[in-house]
Amino acid sequence: MMVKYSTDYISLHILLYGQDLQITTMNTSGPVEYFILDGLKDRYVLPIFFTVYVSILSGNSMIIYLVRTDPKLNTPMYFFLHNLSFSDIVYTSVTIPKMLTVLLTEVKTISKTGCFVQMYFVLSTGVTGRALLTVMAFDRYVAICNPLRYMTIMTRRLCILLIFASWGFGVVIVLPSAIWATQLPYCGPNIVRHMFCDHSSVVSLACVDTTRNGILSLTNALIALLSTFLFILISYVCIGKAMRKMSKAQQLKVAATFVSHLIVVCISYVSATFVYISYRVARFDPDVRIVIAVLYSVLTPLLNPIIYSLRNKELQDAMKRAFCRCTVTFKTSRKTVSSVA
Repeated sequence: MMVKYSTDYISLHILLYGQDLQITTMNTSGPVEYFILDGLKDRYVLPIFFTVYVSILSGNSMIIYLVRTDPKLNTPMYFFLHNLSFSDIVYTSVTIPKMLTVLLTEVKTISKTGCFVQMYFVLSTGVTGRALLTVMAFDRYVAICNPLRYMTIMTRRLCILLIFASWGFGVVIVLPSAIWATQLPYCGPNIVRHMFCDHSSVVSLACVDTTRNGILSLTNALIALLSTFLFILISYVCIGKAMRKMSKAQQLKVAATFVSHLIVVCISYVSATFVYISYRVARFDPDVRIVIAVLYSVLTPLLNPIIYSLRNKELQDAMKRAFCRCTVTFKTSRKTVSSVA
């Protein structure tokens, strides 16, 4: 009977899956020691991911370099932008290198500890990015609605406190969901249907009912997203009221100071909404869900430097000054080498 059952079981799998039969190792004898990242399988996306990652590192590193070296960018707004670029670098560096490794070597395994560490940093830095966008909205509110008191309100001490609060918010708000996920028993399938250790994809592999875990993670996500979005919305409502009292020329001048931030906020929250919908609609194709999640994870970090650079004259001028400094240094070094020769 046991032999007949096994034969029928294998025959059923061959009938259902044909030539694409894949044998999956099920860890039924003990707890799962590693996970298998089984997301997108097409290797043609490798050069795309590599190009995107290099662009993210280059663009955000450029902003960090300019803010730290150019005295004219020594303002609260650029201090916050500097931290946003750093959080984007950390956010993408947690996921994309592993994606590239999987696509390049086809070694899809990741240790259980490494998976949970990746999960935590993805959640934490994602929330931190939105907290920094909220802080930047507050900065624009103070600059536009209280211009005469801007420097007395946005002191260096307050800016540092806001940065610590943003990173602290990201660290703390996701901690309960991440810790609870690590405490769940994983004793069955270990295949994560994603390109990285996404929280929902990993928790769904637990051997127990994860309804409470899902409610907790959803609650934390809504608190993180809705609270930051609400503060940003209030800031821009106040800015809109203040702009109504200005002339047309003043409105255009003021709008130029926050339009880049507003575009980034819209892209970030609209893409987050699409990801949320894809996970809550059961009929969503798993591959489409993976594509949406991956695009969400790279879209904002990729577009941030482009949007701020294209629409911000101060950053453009800073890039020109940095280029001129590099050119002068290069010419000076060449003259020194020639004179020595």
